[in-house]
Amino acid sequence: MRRKLLFCLALALTALYLFPLYWMFITAFKSNPELFRLPPTFWPEAAQSNIARVFHDYAMGRNLWNSLVIASGVTAATVLLGTGAAYALAQARSRWIETALFAVLVLQALPPALMVTPTFAAFQELGLLGFPRLSVTLAQISKTLPFYMVLMRSAFVQVPRELREAALVDGATPRQAFIHVVLPLVRNSVLVTGILVFLQTLGEYVFSRSLILDDKYTTTTVALAAFVGDTKTDWVGIMTYAAIYTTPILISFMLLQRRIVSGLTAGALK
Repeated sequence: MRRKLLFCLALALTALYLFPLYWMFITAFKSNPELFRLPPTFWPEAAQSNIARVFHDYAMGRNLWNSLVIASGVTAATVLLGTGAAYALAQARSRWIETALFAVLVLQALPPALMVTPTFAAFQELGLLGFPRLSVTLAQISKTLPFYMVLMRSAFVQVPRELREAALVDGATPRQAFIHVVLPLVRNSVLVTGILVFLQTLGEYVFSRSLILDDKYTTTTVALAAFVGDTKTDWVGIMTYAAIYTTPILISFMLLQRRIVSGLTAGALK
């Protein structure tokens, strides 16, 4: 009996947690009059698709492409540079390194709005504002790379040093020991941390809003402001836009859920 009650409670909490997501998806198929109807309808009475209107009127295809280009570039650079750096930090353990990593974690708490003004001034002096996607990519890497290094260092620390030393004794070079012995053991952690970096960049707003001066390079998060006018807000358009934006993310998580869970629990048990 107690188990059934706990199951019902968990089911109710899950439904409560997922309700905003459900409301977003069904609102995407409602009309404006039905959206503001009281009492509200929990299923569209006359379902209509607003997808074509959002893509045509708000250039969502172009905005999605800009976001994907920036997020992919940031993730690739962060993973390539951060994996080797995290491995090196895991091998060289000292009090100074621990202090430096703690300082990095403290700096991660600083809001991007605090850094955007000096970043804008520096990029303007370097002439990078003429390359909007590149400037946002570089600015975001400065935020994600320390975050990735700190998380991945913990994963590398969990790998026994004896495995690397055994590979070196067997004749492997340090590079071969890293690529063929150590890296396969932390691949799930690389995947999970890379996904976190990708999602963080995909939802980035401050740098995109401040460093992109040309509308044709606008990202999806910044483009949401176009739905809010001086006298009217297109709520159905916002919900449709958000539903299209989040659907690929949800599908990716469903396909990669086993690897994500494995990466999150790596190192929890020995």
